[in-house]
Amino acid sequence: MAFLDFQGQVVLITGASSGIGAAAAVGFAEAGATVALHYHQNEEGVRHTANAVGTAGGTASIHQADLSVPESAGGLVDEVLARHGRIDVLINNAGDLVKRGPVVDLPDEEFRRIMDVNLTSVFAMSRRIVPVLRAQGGGAIVNVTSIAGRHGGGGGSVVYATSKGAVSTFTRGLAKELAPDGIRVNALSPGVIRTPFHERHTAEEQLDAMVASIPMGRTGAPRECVGTILYLASDAMSSYVTGQIIEVNGGQLMP
Repeated sequence: MAFLDFQGQVVLITGASSGIGAAAAVGFAEAGATVALHYHQNEEGVRHTANAVGTAGGTASIHQADLSVPESAGGLVDEVLARHGRIDVLINNAGDLVKRGPVVDLPDEEFRRIMDVNLTSVFAMSRRIVPVLRAQGGGAIVNVTSIAGRHGGGGGSVVYATSKGAVSTFTRGLAKELAPDGIRVNALSPGVIRTPFHERHTAEEQLDAMVASIPMGRTGAPRECVGTILYLASDAMSSYVTGQIIEVNGGQLMP
């Protein structure tokens, strides 16, 4: 049995311009999938991802949407369906810390933005994809949460951590709701992964402090998350796995 064979399947990855989303796109392409790449603002990055997918022997399409606006999820899914005819796997990867800062200094609009980028986007995409997967007889949703959702986040990231904790809870609840439909819902929970996320939001001394708490003594790379994502998306490998949050963090957290 070819455990990581996604031939004939279409995988939609949100936030595919860089980091974990981009690495996952290449991984799925190497396993035979057609990959629909979503981006919000980083068009140059998503085109780089599409080129990498092509180099891996895969086929990619590019789709733009601001998923912090719930209504945009429908347009994105409709566009992918019009292009490819089906969607078998949804990877809810899009998200961002937005801005570090103490809770007392966080304006209402920034609170809402953080929650919308990280949680509302997952809700809206999942709500829209469920009828598609039901009509096809099943499928898989893989959300990307964070170690922050368990330990409350690093300095100045309480609301981000809250949004990711909610993604983990949403994952478990949706898994129960959709199990009768043959739709599995799981999540990857990365630790400290070297991506543009930390380049934007984490000072080097703060990153060093994080690394000091990791038994493996280093940050992770986006490619080190790909195996877990493919495992959770593969019916051949994880057909009896749903509602699980898989930690990939170098031993920083062992729940």
